[in-house]
Amino acid sequence: MNSLKKYSLHGVVLLMIALTALSSCKKDNYYLDSGLANPYFDGNVVDYLNAKPFYFDSVAAIVKLAGMEDIFTSDTVTFFAPTDYSILNLIKSTNSALYSGGFDTIRTLQDVPPEIWRKYLSVYLFHGANQLKDYPQIDYSLLINFPGQMYYSWDNQPMNIGVVYNSDNGVKYVGYRQLSISYIPDAAAPTANWTTSFVASCNILTKNGVVHVLSANHATFGFAPGKFAQDVQAVFANSGK
Repeated sequence: MNSLKKYSLHGVVLLMIALTALSSCKKDNYYLDSGLANPYFDGNVVDYLNAKPFYFDSVAAIVKLAGMEDIFTSDTVTFFAPTDYSILNLIKSTNSALYSGGFDTIRTLQDVPPEIWRKYLSVYLFHGANQLKDYPQIDYSLLINFPGQMYYSWDNQPMNIGVVYNSDNGVKYVGYRQLSISYIPDAAAPTANWTTSFVASCNILTKNGVVHVLSANHATFGFAPGKFAQDVQAVFANSGK
């Protein structure tokens, strides 16, 4: 779909319930609704997004609008997939900022320039095909011992990625494992002011890479809604909108 999806409240509630129902990754397999699922998808990353329009039709549209479709279909990639729910929240917050500043609001996804979509979409995309087992442990209460690792996304935004080893019956680090990703605002201060999101479904193996689906706790697309709004305002100001 090439225009911004109009969600009903009922639809948003259903989406949040469905995302919450997705289980975390245990060991190195892909789990869904607490049952082991086939991790292999017969298609590329864009095919996967298109196959699940309830979650990703606006995400797939942004891939195309950003001019990144060839990358998502041909390069070997790891994609931490946000959902349409996060895009809905981003547009709402951006439109609020635009309205307050006296600018036109975003009516369709095409109203946002391709270079801005690319800037924020690319923070979720990484070179190579990495599964849960390929990432180090992170403990957000003990980062000095288990810090995860800083990675640079497709367009060189620093991000921290790590696996949380949960507790089981009060025993640390023996429970299920959950992949997480954090936005680092400033590479010069790599442990400060992170925005962290967790993965609901991991290790979805496509023909050209791996998809890890973010959970509903990732509420706003791009990790930095204030910066996104500023970027859009700057473009609108220059264009006279």
